[in-house]
Amino acid sequence: MHFQHITVAGSGVLGSQIAFQTAFKGFKVSVYDINDEAIGKAKGRFRELMKRYQEDLGASEEEVRAAYERISFYTDLAEAVREADLVIEAVPEVREIKTEFYKKLGQYAPKKTVFATNTSTMLPSQFAEATGRPEKFLALHFANEIWLHNMAEVMKHSGTDEKVFEAVIDFARAIGMVPLPLHKEQPGYILNSLLVPFLDAAQSLYIRGIADPEIIDKTWMIATGSPKGPFAIMDVVGINTVYNIVSAKAKAGDEEARKLAEKLKKEFIDRGKLGVATGEGFYCYPHPKYEQPDFLKG
Repeated sequence: MHFQHITVAGSGVLGSQIAFQTAFKGFKVSVYDINDEAIGKAKGRFRELMKRYQEDLGASEEEVRAAYERISFYTDLAEAVREADLVIEAVPEVREIKTEFYKKLGQYAPKKTVFATNTSTMLPSQFAEATGRPEKFLALHFANEIWLHNMAEVMKHSGTDEKVFEAVIDFARAIGMVPLPLHKEQPGYILNSLLVPFLDAAQSLYIRGIADPEIIDKTWMIATGSPKGPFAIMDVVGINTVYNIVSAKAKAGDEEARKLAEKLKKEFIDRGKLGVATGEGFYCYPHPKYEQPDFLKG
């Protein structure tokens, strides 16, 4: 099983990154989104990615231009998947939207086409039946800024064909990722199964008044050699995302989460401090304290 033509469905932040990285590694890529406005925004993201690849990877102008020229754009799903060997779905994290998308995709895609979901919060078995081809369906999850954080979690469900699983692992490697196979379904995959409890522990220390974010981050960085502590990571993830997760726990009756949600809303979100994206969160950017040479000193 050899993939040549890749379709990325959904051209948001991560969808655009997946598409560009795949094109950069020499594959023909079709990008699908629901309307011309969404496609227009995607083209803007690709222009920014071209700059980042030159800055971060030392790619040449010719290399990034060639990658962009390997990308085609569609608002017609049937046209977008007409030649697809693999469709990577990166549509919004709403179960109904994904289910409806897979029902349509199953009608339009050739029988050979493998489907992969990039969901970070749901399991492939939730959509396997809707695809109409459960044996050719699995999860392929990337981290943000995939050209730098080049991991790809490949997770099958109980009905995934082993050859499909191996083919997607090979594809992940071909686009410059380190493939991380998961042989059983796991909510949160590997990364978030490790990361979420870590961030929860840091938030608990903070909201209970044990220590402030800088001290908690400093503790972790000195003890482990990590370049970032948990609150620096939350700034990268985005305070909105952290707030949404904490709010869900608060609604379920978690009193500590309720206090934290109120604090995040009042002191961060209402003041536009959403993390790296807005220039301020727990730290100020682009030169946060934790990157300064004296941060880890007494």
